[in-house]
Amino acid sequence: MDFPTPPPVVAALREAVDGRDLGYPDWPDGSPLRTAFAKRMAERFGWAASAHRVREQTDLIQCLQLVLHLATSDGDAVAVQTPNYPPLLATLRTMNRRIVPVPMRDTGDGWRMDFAALDTAVKPSGCKALVLVNPHNPTGRVLTHDELGEIAAVARRHDLLVISEEIHAELTYAPHRHIPFASLSDDAARRTVTLTSATKAFNLAAIRCAATHYGPDRLLALRDAQPPDLYGTVSPLGVVATLAAWEHGDAWQRDLLTVPDRNRRRVHEVLRDRLPQVRHHLPEATYLAWLDTRPLHLADPPVQKVLDDDRVLLDGGSPFGPDAEEFLRLNFATSQQVLEEILGRVAGALGGREG
Repeated sequence: MDFPTPPPVVAALREAVDGRDLGYPDWPDGSPLRTAFAKRMAERFGWAASAHRVREQTDLIQCLQLVLHLATSDGDAVAVQTPNYPPLLATLRTMNRRIVPVPMRDTGDGWRMDFAALDTAVKPSGCKALVLVNPHNPTGRVLTHDELGEIAAVARRHDLLVISEEIHAELTYAPHRHIPFASLSDDAARRTVTLTSATKAFNLAAIRCAATHYGPDRLLALRDAQPPDLYGTVSPLGVVATLAAWEHGDAWQRDLLTVPDRNRRRVHEVLRDRLPQVRHHLPEATYLAWLDTRPLHLADPPVQKVLDDDRVLLDGGSPFGPDAEEFLRLNFATSQQVLEEILGRVAGALGGREG
């Protein structure tokens, strides 16, 4: 996000550095992040997560890689929504996990996960796990309780481990509501590993601190049987920053969310008025817009076109998965002035109407 660091986080980090509190942490029973995670989940989402099941890692993708390493084997099939976050898909490919795509379908009134495709694809592929990204990156969908229930039924029917990536949970816009997958039922809780971090919702990507909540007893025991430092340890400063964000950053976050909320509507408005052929749905969460340029029948990939023609660097294309070549992902977490410049240039590059 193109915004300053939350003042409570800056103050906490400055206090730690000025106080020369940079020695080894005394955390014989794990960092204070574990209790803070459980408290945050209860207060924000009504989920009674267990602090004793939380383990710290330096990054959300590292959390994912560790869980895949412990729970699956070389060549195993893993279901995942497509399109999806490129480092997540790259992880599956690098670890030689066979990707079973579960398409997000454009239904005309929004993006919907294809539950029938999930149920049909899982059994013949011998799928071991589902990586569920909710809220979804890049479409911005927030799955409803009924939709999550359908996924839970499929997971129970096929005995799937659910790796639920929920890093954008606190960037959900009313009236939509994030529901942690593990909170659905006892069965969901027992088969779900939840991955999250304060980094997205508080603009702290560089602090390298994330949390994994292990629902399956066997998997938690397997994780704890590993050498304690084999997969790296979280920085105390990362924990300090996360605690400050979760315990003292809510007012900052409330104010912040008014900006991407306004900006998502502005993106939607400009696309409707200047690029009506580009398909787009108002994001329900995140600060990302997913734009379908296929109706424009461009000669060049849209990412390259907007860069070459109007010098705007957007994400998109094949790194997001099959059938994403003609899509753009636009980050609208910036100032109104910068956003207007971006939208004007993108509209110009794609042959939009004059604003």
